[in-house]
Amino acid sequence: MISFTPWQSLMGGLLIGFSTLLMIRWLGKVTGISGIVGQVWSAAAGDRAWRLAFVAGLVLSPLVYVLARPLPMVEIQASTPWLIVAGLLVGFGSRLGSGCTSGHGVCGLSRLSPRSLVATLTFMLVAILVVWLWRHVWMIG
Repeated sequence: MISFTPWQSLMGGLLIGFSTLLMIRWLGKVTGISGIVGQVWSAAAGDRAWRLAFVAGLVLSPLVYVLARPLPMVEIQASTPWLIVAGLLVGFGSRLGSGCTSGHGVCGLSRLSPRSLVATLTFMLVAILVVWLWRHVWMIG
């Protein structure tokens, strides 16, 4: 573990938890990224504003971060076609599972939702299986 950062991870987790608490308290909404983004244009006018603000925050936050310190170097080892396929599969999976890891894993588990527990376990088990197959069976990467 080259980049073990327990304090930064703890602070990030606390910020995520606090922001989901605020979202449920103020708007009565679950902070599931796929649901928020997926309904930006189909939402009622009153719901559209906060959704657009949320998406803007997702896009603008790295720009604000850069004002304080440089972005960390990230090396993506996958080709563009693989990234497109992966993105489409994630989108399809979040629609099929009625939510994404943020909706089920963060918000659903904190509300003790059995459906979210099953969804999160499924996400994790499939991810573990795919990485194992990718590295040990298909010998890619």
